[in-house]
Amino acid sequence: MEKPTEIMVKQTRLSLAQGDITRQNTDAIVNAANSSLMGDSGVDGAIHRAGGPAILEECKQIVARQGRLPTGRAVITTGGNLKAKYVIHTVGPVWHGGGQGEPELLASAYRESLKLASQRNLTSVSFPSISTGAYGYPVADAARVALKTVLTFLQNETTSLKEVVFVLYDARTYETYRVALEELAK
Repeated sequence: MEKPTEIMVKQTRLSLAQGDITRQNTDAIVNAANSSLMGDSGVDGAIHRAGGPAILEECKQIVARQGRLPTGRAVITTGGNLKAKYVIHTVGPVWHGGGQGEPELLASAYRESLKLASQRNLTSVSFPSISTGAYGYPVADAARVALKTVLTFLQNETTSLKEVVFVLYDARTYETYRVALEELAK
């Protein structure tokens, strides 16, 4: 039996892909940023390197205007040299065992990113697995929070989005998300 890697939620296709998010051709890609928005390491560094200096310049302007980006919030910039026209930068929580509001903050990061995409009338967005790298969030827990948050948003909100893709860097993360999607889709 074929294992599901995509589902329809109202008018939006939610799918999983393994690969490099910087190569996605969606209207926007989401950056798992840190609060400084300076493009350090991991997905954040890869997006800044691939997108070029225009992204960093806009990030600097945002930080100068409003200060560091709080955990669970999101802002949008140009995609620079990326195929995606925009980058939505969001800050996920650092994992401290799960008792310091991490699930709520992670859900907020996804929800705020989806709200920004909808406000801009975007039709497609790609997400990485937020907070599961250097921030140490357990992948299985993060996958459930991420997928449940996106499913709830798509079911309950009016949105311009027709496609939401989770672009997962390695086979282990992809498989963890696939299992979580299968469980949530029942």
